[in-house]
Amino acid sequence: MSRTKYLIIGSSHAGLSAAEAIRLYDQDGALTMISAEKAYPYSPTILPYVVSGKVHEDRIFLRDQAWFDKRNIRFLNGATVTGVHAEKKSVSLESGREMSYEKLLIATGAEPELPPVAGLKECPHYKLRTVDDAINIRGALKKGGSAIVLGGGLIGMHAAENMARAGLKVTVVEMLRQVLPGYFDPQAAGLIQKVFTENGVKILTGNPATNVTSAHGACAVSLRNGLDLSAHVLLVAAGVRPRISFLAGSPVGTDAGILVDERMRTSAQDIWAAGDVAQAGSFLGPEKILNGIVPDAVEQGRIAGMDMAGDPSLKPYSGGIAMNTYSFFGNRSFSVGLSLAEASEEDLEVDTIYSPAGLKYQKLVFREDRLIGASAINAALDPGVICQTIRRKVQMGEMKRGFAASPLEYGRLFMSRLWR
Repeated sequence: MSRTKYLIIGSSHAGLSAAEAIRLYDQDGALTMISAEKAYPYSPTILPYVVSGKVHEDRIFLRDQAWFDKRNIRFLNGATVTGVHAEKKSVSLESGREMSYEKLLIATGAEPELPPVAGLKECPHYKLRTVDDAINIRGALKKGGSAIVLGGGLIGMHAAENMARAGLKVTVVEMLRQVLPGYFDPQAAGLIQKVFTENGVKILTGNPATNVTSAHGACAVSLRNGLDLSAHVLLVAAGVRPRISFLAGSPVGTDAGILVDERMRTSAQDIWAAGDVAQAGSFLGPEKILNGIVPDAVEQGRIAGMDMAGDPSLKPYSGGIAMNTYSFFGNRSFSVGLSLAEASEEDLEVDTIYSPAGLKYQKLVFREDRLIGASAINAALDPGVICQTIRRKVQMGEMKRGFAASPLEYGRLFMSRLWR
């Protein structure tokens, strides 16, 4: 059995941030990072650009072997963890090997989730979560033809755009009544859908797939309303879930993800979790949330690493704020915080600018005189400034109306006056 002081499972943003934090305080403790993939670390957010060919797969890596060597980090790729044994402080690998640790970080990220559609598991289909997935999809696009995308979230919409740009006839099937339901309200989603339709992408909402079959190199998808679709390529992008199945039987507490406190500690002694797999506190409420965005993964990983190493300068996690930016067919959009809130909710005020002709949308959500959420399409707002306005709990007072009318100008004013 091999041994290490620090063991990190997962090598994307959270795991790398933790490793850097550990090495800032402890330069000598044995540190091992395990990755199930055979590639060097990369960000899943780059994969749509690998599909489109804008970025070659050889140029996507966040770190190389020289980085690991310089920091005396043992990097094991192509090694899948199959079990965690907290009582004896070890993990089992798919190869049959076992590795012991003093302190363990779980940063395994998320994996695609298959919707409960009859015949889907047996039908050849693509997903987009790894470099190999992106390369395989890119190869399929070169053959041309048509494509069906199951799921109208960020991954599905990114993929649909790239497929359309490659010349495929694309249909997106979203079971809910709008695309991007986790990020935009129906008005904003309607504008985005309009742009996709104008660029040749067919969007079908409110009718989930019920059955999938394949024959003669094509797939057939039946919808609940009786409509039958067929295409050469089927991409499943119906959401992701934390990669935690290997924790079955362990004392690590889970809900939707791995439950952690403000130091990223789990319910099991000497085990931490960070990134897409961690269910941590929310900045805007008492609940614990999954917040699968890169800035949060980096922050959670840093906190976990500092706590594992015993760094006394650690500041506990202040809670997650959802923030997503999304570009589509040359347009820019984003959502931050409680962007889906409605004015009908108690003690909330919503200020909206909606201009379909100008393809512009701006929504600001206030609780009393504080901003708690925003979303925008082609509006003059900076998502970073908006996020900091929320996180710093800026009390706008009499400037609230001015901010609603000109958020970019007033956001800069807040930066200059309050954030020095």
